[in-house]
Amino acid sequence: MRNIPVVTKNLLILNVLFFAASWVLQGVGFDLDSWGGLHFFLAEDFAIYQFFTYLFLHAGFMHLFFNMFALWMFGCVIENVWGPRKFLFYYLSCGMGAGILQELAQFISFYLTLSAIDPSVGFLDTIQLGAVHAADLNRWTTIGASGAVYGVLLAFGMLFPNERMFIFPIPIPIKAKWFITFYVVLELLMAVGSPGDGVAHVAHLGGMLFGFLMIRYWRSHPYGSGNSGAGRQFFDNLKSHFEQRRKQPNSHMKVERGGKEADWEYNARKKEKQEEIDKILDKIRRSGYDSLTKEEKTKLFDSSND
Repeated sequence: MRNIPVVTKNLLILNVLFFAASWVLQGVGFDLDSWGGLHFFLAEDFAIYQFFTYLFLHAGFMHLFFNMFALWMFGCVIENVWGPRKFLFYYLSCGMGAGILQELAQFISFYLTLSAIDPSVGFLDTIQLGAVHAADLNRWTTIGASGAVYGVLLAFGMLFPNERMFIFPIPIPIKAKWFITFYVVLELLMAVGSPGDGVAHVAHLGGMLFGFLMIRYWRSHPYGSGNSGAGRQFFDNLKSHFEQRRKQPNSHMKVERGGKEADWEYNARKKEKQEEIDKILDKIRRSGYDSLTKEEKTKLFDSSND
């Protein structure tokens, strides 16, 4: 657990704790899923906080296990690239976005059910009838981190589209972009073909949709995720400084320092350091300055003063 990034580790712990609490409280007659699960917004027990709490509740051990396995597998990578704050914002936004689309899907389903009985029913009538049947609508409850996890899965596919993955039982590795495409198509087919199977397929798609929109926005606004104008100017100056240094010939590197370091040793060390800085700059271009770890930011700042 020590090597798991802080946000991913705490999300794993919270999900396990909520699952244990749900099991314990059920024994004393308290239904945690009914309190924290995301109810249909026309239901009697709906509350706005449920858009957050439903992400930490699961229907059973296997539901919890597969979600947490995927969160650990892909969340560690994404958090290391983006940093904890950006990753947490992304994870929660995908989860809440998934809940919003699930609510919309439930409203459409409720409307279609009523209009099948009475074709004259309109959207306003649906809301009024929802108030009448509010207690019965409590049965429409969504729980699980799947929407947020699917958003993380999409992020991995968009950041590392050509990364090859082994997916059981397929005996050959497939690229992440095809793996994500397969899941999107599968969820679409399941949402249309099996709407009553008890799985929130629309929520899965909602998490991926919100994730896709956020990543596209961040790519077109690389300084828009918490960087101030001064911070942007600081990075621009650093980038210009390093790019100029890269264009300089190696002869500008001093050969010895106090006679203790041979020419080739000094030049090799400087080359290795420059390659490390280049990787940090590439990471900023790809994911923004906030994606750097504290150590990477320190290295970037220290190197600018050399």
